[in-house]
Amino acid sequence: MRCALSETKNSILAGIDTGGTFTDLVVMDGERMRHCKVLSTPEDPSRSILEGLDRLGVVDAELHIVHGTTVGTNAVLEGKGARVAYVTSRGFADVLALGRQNRAAIYSLRQPEQAPPVPDDLCFEVSTRAAADGSLLAVADDREIDALRARLEALAPESVAINLLFSFLCPAEEERIARALEDKWFVSRSSKVLPEIREYERGIATWLDASVGPVIGHYLSRLAERLPAAKISVMQCSGTTVAAAQAAAQAVRLLLSGPAGGISAARLLGKVTGQEKLLTFDMGGTSTDVSLLDGKIPLTNETRIGNWPLTVPSVDIHTIGAGGGSIARVDSGGLLLVGPESAGADPGPACYGQSGEQVTVTDANLVLGRIHRDTLLGGYLPLDVEAADTAMDRLALELSSTRLDAARGVIRVANEHMTRALRVMSVERGHDPRDYALVSFGGAGGLHACELADLLEAKYIILPARAGVFSALGMLASEPGRELSRAVLKPVAACSEAALQRGFQELEAEAACQMAEEGIDESAIGFQRRVEMRYFGQSAAIVLDFESSADHAEVFHAAHQAACGHRLDHEVELANLRLGARSPAPLTQLEAAKASRPQAEPNTVYMADLGKAAAVIERRSLGPGAKLAGPAIITETSA
Repeated sequence: MRCALSETKNSILAGIDTGGTFTDLVVMDGERMRHCKVLSTPEDPSRSILEGLDRLGVVDAELHIVHGTTVGTNAVLEGKGARVAYVTSRGFADVLALGRQNRAAIYSLRQPEQAPPVPDDLCFEVSTRAAADGSLLAVADDREIDALRARLEALAPESVAINLLFSFLCPAEEERIARALEDKWFVSRSSKVLPEIREYERGIATWLDASVGPVIGHYLSRLAERLPAAKISVMQCSGTTVAAAQAAAQAVRLLLSGPAGGISAARLLGKVTGQEKLLTFDMGGTSTDVSLLDGKIPLTNETRIGNWPLTVPSVDIHTIGAGGGSIARVDSGGLLLVGPESAGADPGPACYGQSGEQVTVTDANLVLGRIHRDTLLGGYLPLDVEAADTAMDRLALELSSTRLDAARGVIRVANEHMTRALRVMSVERGHDPRDYALVSFGGAGGLHACELADLLEAKYIILPARAGVFSALGMLASEPGRELSRAVLKPVAACSEAALQRGFQELEAEAACQMAEEGIDESAIGFQRRVEMRYFGQSAAIVLDFESSADHAEVFHAAHQAACGHRLDHEVELANLRLGARSPAPLTQLEAAKASRPQAEPNTVYMADLGKAAAVIERRSLGPGAKLAGPAIITETSA
């Protein structure tokens, strides 16, 4: 596909997606696009980034980088975030430990123990207390704040999370405590991180922000030092980007950001193909991400990261531990299991030739001949066929089967995992997958797309060019933006039109101010106003587009009827105002390309899975309207 760019100050753009196995890079200079894949370096992701930029010959160039990073996500999942102290109102220090009392295994009499996010000795209470209307019932004086600081100095945490009761209605007291501490510690305030109701979820978001903020800040500072000529933006979990200089102050919004790039690219692809009802399938080396689009990027406030709720607006993606590097093994009962454990980048699958001995999905595809034996992974890494065969023989011995049957079993189990994930996002939500085109990308996606489409009875498959670096391309198709909110907690009938307009205008001014720090002019920003409403007494709410002068209560009744099958004769409450702010992405258009290198006579290779030869065709030799007769293997350097 040929790409068109919006006006940017830098002529060279770089989209970078750091995954668990590979780091993908796409570089665009005018309309010229180059890309590469390099093995990730989880201990220092900036190393693989510099290696990729060096391989593309732009490491010293003046770049505009849009980067999807897993640094914060990995810190949370691996428990390697900063050591956090938690400050809250008197009587509420146990909120994070108590949680929601949800049961992971609902019928089990023995629930697994879960350590609280913050240990008891790092939970502190102050006497500041606000009522439900935002009025202050008690205020911590300066002596109490000084005593708090002294206790923190004695325990030496790395950061502080402040979450006072009803702080979203009266943020001044959190700000006062923060001013007394921020000269020594990284400080996160709940009234800034997530100014909304729900004490536990707001507290967890603030703790996560304080935990990963120093980690992300240190990583981005190191990356900026290594690339002094580059302007760096970072992908947020909402599918928008933020300048790296502001990212550490909004660290919680960078969690789970990596997969969002592929969704941005898929949305752009839908516009090109005229098929906007898309079921996306992104299969990488470590995991598979699926989502459902209908013309716009779906957002949710009900994401989880590990054991914790992530209630900031995030792209609605379902992730499972099934990728090319997913490890196959036999359990004690003789059943074949695949994933969620991954071989990662080091040692990687057995066929990577890095002393890996466990069978992975990639090894199974190689043994079956679906990946032909002369493939250079990522365009440069030769595959060790003998190591893959040896590892598969060990698995076949445990299964009492042949090598080929064992490999087919690995593929079937992996496909079932991925089909189940696709059904979670479609069938379980009332969508018929036959109405959607399956968009397959990621380094391993094309190897499984046809079988998944058969299992789902999907009619169309879209396989974008450069599918293996599609998420990196999507970084460039992502819009700079913000997602802001403000709690209201009033009956809709008590909210005047003027008050709602004023609330949205204040949010718009705040978003414009933040984006101005990135050099974005307010005239280039588009705003989307939304309202979150519910019946009094309900916990769940419905988010609807805001329409001026509308009967908001009636709009909510109709939406509740459509979503739940009934309406109630109850008063409607306005919980939150929500605002989305967006400015144009660097990459604004994709166009179908003509064949760039004709291939007169395709090569053939023996495909063990079929027991006969199959044609091997280069993707770049295919133009619009090309038709193929199978069996055939279509190759490109990135996938």
